Amino acid sequence: METLNSEDVARVRDVLDKFGKLPVSAADLDSSADLYDNGLTSHASVNVMIALEDEFDVEFPDTMLQKSTFGSVDAIAAALAQLTD
Repeated sequence: METLNSEDVARVRDVLDKFGKLPVSAADLDSSADLYDNGLTSHASVNVMIALEDEFDVEFPDTMLQKSTFGSVDAIAAALAQLTD
């Protein structure tokens, strides 16, 4: 499975902090923690997706536009790793 380096994972967490409207810092969440259980809404996840596309200069294909793609830091990192490979 593709993975991002720790610097890129930190960028993912920064985007989550800016656009995810989570009640806790993304840095405080385990990378496998369910983001929706931790306050991410479907509306905020769209903003996170757009911000990630800008941050990493990628475009999420329709096949990745699922709740599970944005369900955890690990899931986001795996999706981005595929897109940036």
